[in-house]
Amino acid sequence: MTHTAASLPTVSRSSSGRPLVAVTGADGFIGSHLTEELVRAGYRVRAMAIYNSQGSYGWLDTLEPEVLEHVEVQLGDVRDAGSVRALMGGAHTVYHLAALIAIPYSYVAPRSYVETNITGTLNVLEAARDLGTRRVVHTSTSEVYGTARTVPIHESHPLQGQSPYSATKIGADKLAESYHLSFGLPVVTLRPFNTYGPRQSARAVIPTVISQIAAGRTEIRLGDLRPTRDFNFVADTARAFRAVGEAGDEVLGRVLNAGSGREISVGDTVRLIAQVMGREVEVVQEDIRLRPEGSEVMRLLADASALRDLTGWAPEVSLEEGLRRTAEWFTNPAHLARYRVGEYTV
Repeated sequence: MTHTAASLPTVSRSSSGRPLVAVTGADGFIGSHLTEELVRAGYRVRAMAIYNSQGSYGWLDTLEPEVLEHVEVQLGDVRDAGSVRALMGGAHTVYHLAALIAIPYSYVAPRSYVETNITGTLNVLEAARDLGTRRVVHTSTSEVYGTARTVPIHESHPLQGQSPYSATKIGADKLAESYHLSFGLPVVTLRPFNTYGPRQSARAVIPTVISQIAAGRTEIRLGDLRPTRDFNFVADTARAFRAVGEAGDEVLGRVLNAGSGREISVGDTVRLIAQVMGREVEVVQEDIRLRPEGSEVMRLLADASALRDLTGWAPEVSLEEGLRRTAEWFTNPAHLARYRVGEYTV
């Protein structure tokens, strides 16, 4: 694994002949899984990890050596145009995943979401325009739809900024759209629904439940149990990113949903997790975990037919199997030790 300074251009040292792609947010949950997916598919990945003085590369530090052999980690910050340009130089495709994603924290520090999610996206788009990048895969989120007005949710569904987080992602999505329409930039936007799996932050409901059960808790602390979600195992989401990165030009300028088409409430998800893990639990609602009344997205269910028709992508991992794999990962003591079990993570 080659580590390069944020201020310097990265030079490939690989003689494998693998095509080079860049990934922002590669140190995060989905980004690290996408990095694995791309390497196993035959790519060399230049991966941006946010600069920190501890020398941590996030979840990239946990990848297998045979994967890391084809990864160049560049410390930087998507808010810094120089970092972004250095990352993307020579890469034929950039997968832009870097973002602040925790909805509760967006109530506390909304300006930081504007700077990362909107300005960071602008930096990626400007660099791609200047460098002639072959394709930009921009990451959206199902949160931009807000509570569903019609289901399943098609890409033409109205956008509703029900949190500062979703508002900044709407802004980023529209910037990507504008660069395609104004400058012909080869952009495709992937809109994943609720991704879950190993390495996910405990701010999300599935790792919150699984980590508490794995730690031996029988009383599970959660927020609202009524909202419904369309959950997707992270390996399927990573394949969706690769699918739009490799597809023909017919995907350019499009926004494409990636979802399972299966709707389940938070409460029923808890019961399914307990069943998969062979445990009985009691759920206790904590007010601190509740979103403001008008901000909670009550219903999400994807129509992913456009992605399927254009790329052939379809989810391969059922919810039951995905929960089993996720629970297996979290019950490893070394993995569980990374989490503050039971504490509310903003």
